[in-house]
Amino acid sequence: MSEALTLKVAGKDVRITSPDKIFFSRRAETKLDLVEYYLTVGDALMAAVGGRPTMLQRFPDGASGKSFFQKRVPKGAPEWLETTTVATPNGTTSEALVLADLAHVVWAANMGSLGFHVWPYLAAEPEIADELRIDLDPHGAVTYDDVRFAAHRVHDLLDELGIASWIKTSGSKGLHIYVKLAPQWDSYQVRAGAVALARELTRRHGDRMTDAWWKEERGDRVFVDFNQNAPHKTVFGAWSARARVGAQVSTPLAWDEVDELVPDDLTIATVPDLVNRRGNPWADYATAAESLQPLLDLHDVDMGNGLLDAPWPPVYPKQPNEPPRVAPSRAKKS
Repeated sequence: MSEALTLKVAGKDVRITSPDKIFFSRRAETKLDLVEYYLTVGDALMAAVGGRPTMLQRFPDGASGKSFFQKRVPKGAPEWLETTTVATPNGTTSEALVLADLAHVVWAANMGSLGFHVWPYLAAEPEIADELRIDLDPHGAVTYDDVRFAAHRVHDLLDELGIASWIKTSGSKGLHIYVKLAPQWDSYQVRAGAVALARELTRRHGDRMTDAWWKEERGDRVFVDFNQNAPHKTVFGAWSARARVGAQVSTPLAWDEVDELVPDDLTIATVPDLVNRRGNPWADYATAAESLQPLLDLHDVDMGNGLLDAPWPPVYPKQPNEPPRVAPSRAKKS
C-alpha cells in the first residue's frame, strides 16, 4: 500500500489512507479513484444531498468484501465533522454524519463508505420531509424494461397532476423517482401522498404495476414502493457509488435518457464524462419546491371511499387506520 496523503477539500485537510487499495475489482479502481470521482461530480452531488444526514455503509475491504452499517460517527473523527441526531423507527437515536460539504464526503469515502443512504430532510429542518421518493425495483420475472415502463407511467401521472419529477438509476437494477417538495409537509403526509400515487397507478396499470405490500400478491408486476417515504427511512443517494465490483453509480438521468442509457454502463469511470457532455440533469432540483397537495387530495378521496391506510413495515408501531399487519395467506390459515 502507498503512503497516506492529505487533500485540501472545501478548506479542510482530509487524510486519505491506503489510497491505492482496490475498492472495485473489475477495473482495479482504488480508494483514491473513488475520492477523485466524488471530487469531479462534487457540485452536482452536493446540490442533491448536501446538508442531509446519511447512514454510512462501510466496506473495509472494498466492494467485494463484507460490510456493516454505521449510523454513529466513530470516535476520533475530525473536529470539523458535522453530525446531527437521527432516530430509528423504534426511537433509538444516534449521531449521524451530515453531508455538509465535500470534505465530509471524502472523509466518509476514506473510511470505506461506498455510497450514502440519505435521509429525506435537511439536518437543519428534521421535521420537514422535502423529498418524495418512489423506488421501482425488479423482482421475480420483472425485467428492467418493465421498470422503465413503470417509471414513465409515474412520470405521466405526476405531470398530469402538475408535479415535476426527477429520475435516477439505483446503481443496481432499479430506478428511483424523486419529487422535490416545498418545505411544508412531514414524512407521514409525504408517505400518504406516495400511497395515493401507488394506488392510482395500480388502478390505471394494474396488469404491470402494483401497490401490494405483500410479495405474495405482487405477481410479475412492478411494485411502487410507497414505504420508502415512511419516517426515518433512508434511500441510496444520487451520485453515490454502489458496492459493486464494476463501481456503478446511482446516476441522475434526464427523462429522455431513461430508454437510452444502460445502468450498468454508468460507473465512476464513465459518469464524469457523461456530465461533462450533457451537464447535470438535476441542475434545477435543489431549488425546486413542488406541491404535495394534488397527491394528498387523491389520498383524501381514497379515504372517503372507505380505503384503509396501506400496511407499514414491521419495524414501525401500529398506525391509525392501518389494516391487519399479516400476510393474506397467513390470515386465511388463522
